[in-house]
Amino acid sequence: MVDKSRIYLSPPHMSGNEQKYINEAFETNWIAPLGPNVDAFEKELAEYVGVKGAAAVSSGTAAIHLALRLLDVRQGDKVFCSSLTFIASANPILYQGAEPVFIDSEPDTWNMSPLALERAMEAAKREGKLPKAVIVVNLYGQSAKMDEILAICNHYQVPVVEDAAESLGSTYKGKKSGTFGKFGIYSFNGNKIITTSGGGMLVSDDVEALQKARFLATQARDPAPHYEHSQMGYNYRMSNIVAGIGRAQLEVLDERVKARRAIFDRYVQALGDIEGVHFMPELEGSMSNRWLTTLTIDQQALGVTPMDIINALAEEDIEARPVWKPLHLQPLFEGVQYYPHEEERSVSDELFANGLCLPSGSSMTIEQQQRVIDVIVSLLRK
Repeated sequence: MVDKSRIYLSPPHMSGNEQKYINEAFETNWIAPLGPNVDAFEKELAEYVGVKGAAAVSSGTAAIHLALRLLDVRQGDKVFCSSLTFIASANPILYQGAEPVFIDSEPDTWNMSPLALERAMEAAKREGKLPKAVIVVNLYGQSAKMDEILAICNHYQVPVVEDAAESLGSTYKGKKSGTFGKFGIYSFNGNKIITTSGGGMLVSDDVEALQKARFLATQARDPAPHYEHSQMGYNYRMSNIVAGIGRAQLEVLDERVKARRAIFDRYVQALGDIEGVHFMPELEGSMSNRWLTTLTIDQQALGVTPMDIINALAEEDIEARPVWKPLHLQPLFEGVQYYPHEEERSVSDELFANGLCLPSGSSMTIEQQQRVIDVIVSLLRK
C-alpha cells in the first residue's frame, strides 16, 4: 500500500529517549526554568562541539541578541550580516538600535562572500566607522569560507558571531561549525536537525562572557536576597523540561546528520544528471549536515520555475519552499546598505530567483522520498 500521508519539509524527529529526561524533571519537580537538565545540556553540547562553555536559551534569536549585547553593540553602531538568511539573523541588530549592513553570498558555499566583505570593510574604514560585529550565517548546514572571513575580520579587529542555527553537526576543516567566532549560536526550533520544540544555545571559549549571558538572560537579577536590578535583562533562559528533550536529541545528532546526508545523496543520484539542475555545493574540506537539500533550477534550460515544482509537489501534499528571500530585498530593510559579491552581480538574488528546498526530514522513508522525486521527474518530462 502506497503511503500518501503529507510529507513535510523538515519535521521533528524524536529518538524515544526524550521522555526519560522529561520524567526525571517531573519526578524531581524541576519544572521551572533552570535545573539539572539545563546544566547537563550545556555541558554535553559544549563537549560535542569542542568549546569551553555554552548557555542554553529560549531561541537562536535570543542567543544572537545576547552575543550582540556582550559585544556592546549600541544605538548608531553598524553590524555586518549575511543577506541570504532568515530574518532572525538580523532582527537582534535592530533590537540594539544598531544599523545592519548586508553582505552578499558567493557561489561556492551560498554563504557570505569574502570579496563583498572585504569591500564593505574597506569602505567602512574609509568612513572611519568599522562595524561592531560581523554575523556570518552557515546556510542550510554548509559552512561559510571561515578562513577567508576570519582573516578579514581579524585584520580589522572586528569580532565574528557565527550563526550556526542550521549547521549543528557540520564541520569545517575538521572543526565543528559554530566554534570559529567569538560567539557561536545554535537553534533547536521544531524544524532543525535536532529540536527541543523551541530553544537555542550560545557557545564560546569566553566562559566569563557566557556567565554574563546567563545573568542577562535571567532578567539581570543582581546577587541580593531581594529582587535587585541594575541592568536591563531578558527572559531568555531555557526550561529544564525543554533541555531534557535537547539532551536526548543530542545523543542521536550524528545519526540525524548521516540520515540527512543520505537523503541528499539519493536526490543527487535521481536528479543530478538532469541538465539545468544544480545542487548546493559542499566546500572542499568541509562536511555539511545537509539540514535541507537545496538546489537551483536553470529555468531557460528546463522550461519550469522553482514555483512550478513547489506547486506540483503541493498538489501531491508535499511541502517544498523557495530559498530564503535575501534580507536586502525585505521591506523591513528597504534602503539598507548592501554589498554584492561582484559590482554587477548579486549571487543571493540569483539563488532566491532560482533556488528551492526539498523535503529533507531525517525520518523520511525511501518510499516517501521517491514520491518527491517522481513528481519532479514527471514535471520536468512534460
